[in-house]
Amino acid sequence: MTEHAAFSGYGLWLLAFVNSVFFIVFALSFAKPQTARDWRSLGAFSAFIVALFTEMYGFPLTLYLLAPWLQSFAPGADILTHNAGHFWPTLLGWRGDPHFTPIHWLSDGLIVAGLWLLVESWTVLHRAQAAGALAVEGPYKAIRHPQYLAFILVMIGFLVQWPTILTALMFPVLVFMYLRLAKSEEREAEAQFGDHWRAYAARTPAFLPRFLGGRVTPPGNVASAS
Repeated sequence: MTEHAAFSGYGLWLLAFVNSVFFIVFALSFAKPQTARDWRSLGAFSAFIVALFTEMYGFPLTLYLLAPWLQSFAPGADILTHNAGHFWPTLLGWRGDPHFTPIHWLSDGLIVAGLWLLVESWTVLHRAQAAGALAVEGPYKAIRHPQYLAFILVMIGFLVQWPTILTALMFPVLVFMYLRLAKSEEREAEAQFGDHWRAYAARTPAFLPRFLGGRVTPPGNVASAS
């Protein structure tokens, strides 16, 4: 078997580049980084996206490393193909196009929800910043950090659709980074808006809406404004 045949559907570096650029530019357009902290947040997300699409269309490192193990779950299946990269259908032994499975639909839903939340959050935040006010409308009515949640939803969506060793290792690191950034932003918001922010923080969960079990965190413990 030739190398080209063995890695069917890969080596598409232009496609990897175009997809990476699309998601990074989209995030850049609505995250609007201004500080070094903002750029670190966007840079970490961009690294996740590049690592993802490099394996999705370039070289399937995860499949290559896990091929013997995956083969035991799907004997006879061609593990080193693009469809096999969806991993969960392969692991579950599902046949057919993995794009038409509940797992892929769940992934698409999470990604679209994350992108939508990013756009909606930026619109509200931009309007509030222009007025020198605290963002408390739109998604900010439900949670204090909708933009960070948006990034997390997009990453979870891609992990559901196309998990890789590298992105799985990066994900908890990025979530921890967002938690730390949130704390830092809340200290700044409290210093700027005082009692107004404390009243807002007292009634609004940080990351999960109340109907999803989100709890209000006392001011000074977890932090808003992103």
